[in-house]
Formats: sequence, structure tokens, C-alpha cells
Amino acid sequence: MNRLRLKGKIVEKGLTHKDIAAKGVWNCALCTVSQKINGVRPIYLDEANKLAKLLSLTPQEYYEIFFGQEIA
Repeated sequence: MNRLRLKGKIVEKGLTHKDIAAKGVWNCALCTVSQKINGVRPIYLDEANKLAKLLSLTPQEYYEIFFGQEIA
């Protein structure tokens, strides 16, 4: 997963971890969102799909973020 690109998209859309944790998106604790985005816990496919919808990702962006390599 390309965490840096994901974080950039979240910032670009003006969203916070609280927005992602909200009901209707991931419906989880704020610390869980942080752990998932930082690679401590896995992001499951349904969560990736909900986040992609929230971020209005194109299919190409979706692939690059969730299946691409991290670039240091």
C-alpha cells in the first residue's frame, strides 16, 4: 500500500481521520483509522472501497494506492 499517496489524497480532500472514522465510512475508533493508514493494522477490501468512494478515487488511483508499492 502506498501510505504517502493515501495520506496526500486525504489532505487534498480536506478530510481528517475523524471523518473516516465516522459512521457510514469505517465506523470505528479514531486510533483504528490512524493504525490502518499507518500500516499497523490491515485495511480490508470493503474499507478500501468505502475510502475510495469518499476520496473519489479513479480506478487507476485506487490500484496505485492500495496495491502499489510504497515509495520512500
